[in-house]
Amino acid sequence: MNANPMLKGTLQTIILKLLEDNGRMYGYEITQKVKEVSAGEVMLTEGALYPALHKLEGEGLLQTTSEIVDGRARKYYSLTPQGGKAVTSKMEEARAFIEQLQNLLDLKPAIK
Repeated sequence: MNANPMLKGTLQTIILKLLEDNGRMYGYEITQKVKEVSAGEVMLTEGALYPALHKLEGEGLLQTTSEIVDGRARKYYSLTPQGGKAVTSKMEEARAFIEQLQNLLDLKPAIK
């Protein structure tokens, strides 16, 4: 992940949301999608991505399948039913946090 430490707390939410939107994805595909969507501003490293994927899998939120593609094994990640439910709660938590941060930093116009 790029040098912005604020992104570290949102990595699981980003992964879950990408998998909800795209179905199954493999690791490199996830890094490229994040790069594309952020116009190159967010770069996920393997050192950040794979521990997060393994943690989510260990928590029962992701499942994996493997396929041979061009003679190489490729591991795909997808949401479990529990992971699908987690996306909703993580997105609600993220929205609430962003709203409070905007209020605290006075980035949001006051309602009059």
